[in-house]
Amino acid sequence: MSTTPTVTIGSLRVDDASLHYEVRGHGPLVVLVGAPMDARSFVPLADLLAVDHTVLTTDPRGINRSPVDDPERDSTPEMRADDLRRLITHLGTGPAAVLGSSGGAVSALALAQAHPEVVHTVIAHEPPLNELLEDRAELRAGTEEIIATYLGGDHVGAFRKFLEVANIFLPDEVVEQIAGGERDAQALADDHYQHAHMLRPTTRWVPDLDALRGSGSRIVVGIGEESGGQLCDRTSRALAAGLGVEPTPFPGDHVGFAEVPEAFATRLRTVLGS
Repeated sequence: MSTTPTVTIGSLRVDDASLHYEVRGHGPLVVLVGAPMDARSFVPLADLLAVDHTVLTTDPRGINRSPVDDPERDSTPEMRADDLRRLITHLGTGPAAVLGSSGGAVSALALAQAHPEVVHTVIAHEPPLNELLEDRAELRAGTEEIIATYLGGDHVGAFRKFLEVANIFLPDEVVEQIAGGERDAQALADDHYQHAHMLRPTTRWVPDLDALRGSGSRIVVGIGEESGGQLCDRTSRALAAGLGVEPTPFPGDHVGFAEVPEAFATRLRTVLGS
């Protein structure tokens, strides 16, 4: 009979932020990270992995329980990578395997690129590396339209534009429920920070493919089995081609780690053990 693992909660002070983190389980260190998704999105997966791993999750800087000193400063992949380095070093149980999803995958790649000594494996699950694609200029323009629409107060319209750019199709009632429903002050603040200070630097980040290949870290590019044709399917395949590796399928779509955590954990264990 499975039991919910004990969770140790902490806050690590860095130069310009306080980083909320959670630790579960015992064993080899696995870090689960998103952007803008916070630690809550990874709870089901973290609980499953904690049976035989030490699992670190965190709220990225500026999101939820990780406040920043200057909320008007952008959150770049390099900054979030340094945060991960500090967290792994703080735990003292690295080097780590790091699963990053979406913007968290960009953070994880930036970590391997700049600080390979703290990470032995990166599983980059659907990183939105738009600059790797031939239609990057069009995607830049689409991203700017998303940001301007959101900051102009049309949150539903911004979400519709996001889905259009991402090539994700949802029923109108679902769009209205997600983007137009009641949300508390923290959720609204997190959405604002994502649009004003995370989305642009994340999607415009360009990986140094030579540095990643020479980092000594194993780089796995994960793609959701149900993400075919979506933007992050395209960006992930471009990354895999640039690194000279085959992409690895994972159950579900862009948020498979949250929607089908049991199947996702099974695949992740296979990847970590291979």
